[in-house]
Parts: sequence; C-alpha cells; structure tokens
Amino acid sequence: MIHETASLGRKIELGAYVVIEEDVIIGDNVTIGNHVIIKAGTRIGNNVLIGDLSILGKTPSANQSMSRKPEHAIQPLVIKDDVKIGSNTVLYKGSSINNGVFIGDLASIREKVRIGDRSIIGRNAMVEMNTRIGKQVTIQTGSYITGDMIIEDNVFIGPCCSTSNDKYMGAGNYKHRGPTIQQGAKLGNNATLLPGIIIGKNAVVGAGSVVTKDVADNQVVVGNPARELNK
Repeated sequence: MIHETASLGRKIELGAYVVIEEDVIIGDNVTIGNHVIIKAGTRIGNNVLIGDLSILGKTPSANQSMSRKPEHAIQPLVIKDDVKIGSNTVLYKGSSINNGVFIGDLASIREKVRIGDRSIIGRNAMVEMNTRIGKQVTIQTGSYITGDMIIEDNVFIGPCCSTSNDKYMGAGNYKHRGPTIQQGAKLGNNATLLPGIIIGKNAVVGAGSVVTKDVADNQVVVGNPARELNK
C-alpha cells in the first residue's frame, strides 16, 4: 500500500506487502524489501537498500511508570544517500542517518540519534535516544549504546559492549548522561562503561573491562575496575 501523498523517485524496487504512509519522500534507485513499513513523513535519499521486515520512522511510546516520556513533536526520520539497512531493523522518528551508513540486521535506533557518514551499526546493536555518533564509527554486534551519549569520529566498539547513563539506577536524582568516547578510541569486546565518564582520544579499553572513571588520551586500561596497563 502506497499512500497517495507519498513521493517516490525513479527506479524504485518494491518487495511484497510494503506499506508507505503519507508524506513519505523517497529518492532514486531505492530497493525496499518485503513487508517493510515506512511511517509518515520519513525522508529517504538515493541509492538506499532496506531489508525485509523493517520499520522506518516509528513513533516512540511510554507507559505511566517510565520517568522519561517521549516528546510529542518529533521531526521525521531522515535517511541520506547510499545507506544500507538490514532486515528486521527498527529506526525511530527524529533521527538522522548520514551518507554511507551501514545498519545490520535486527538493529534498533531510537529517536533523536545522529549517525555520521560511513559509520557501521552492527547486527542486533541498540542505540538509545539523544545519542550522537560521529563519522566512520564501528559499533559491533550486540552492543548496547545508552542514551545521551557522545561517540566521536573513528571510534571502534567491539561486540557486546555495554554503556549506561543513570548513575543511581532509576532513583531519579541524576541527570541522565552517557559516556563520551573521544576520537580514535577503541573498546574491546564486553567492555562496560559507567555513566558520565570520558574515554580519551586514541585510548584503549581492554576486553571485559569495567570502566568506572575517566581514561586519559592514549591510555590503555584493563580489568575490573579498569586500571592502566603497566607501560
């Protein structure tokens, strides 16, 4: 089903049972898999590939118990040129996916997320709201990227890393603030980062480390809690 107000470019390939809602704009040379739903107002650029069973432009929701309610007025999802989106992915309204980004199968990207050019979001990774991701960032399979986080350019995050933004675990007396990972830093698989810490430029966090405090530029830390590796 394609709404009459939707605008489709040239050379569009549509799978079976695709739903395109009102005011969607799609560029040229776009391939859309089977059972894809593109929600109202979504903007999609040229040369985009969308895998089967994906939902683009989902509106966030909440219940009465959640302390952080979604905003009522959220801008449409914007997907720029040469983006590849896997199957069974969910991308929310209010986010911007820049040129050449790759998003793996089963990934979820919440509202008001910004992803820079040519970054990679791995299979089954989750990116929470209000997070900024720079250019040429790699986030590997199964990683959890918390809300209110900053990831600068050329950062590598290994498989199954976990980050957090609530220091007191729902007590309500802490302003949500995720970690900041500065340019060129690398996290080994299964690393855990606590709220508000800073990982410096070109720093390395070893696999399985639990980082409880800031890591300086070019520093290598390992362990639980993470400490500087002997030079």
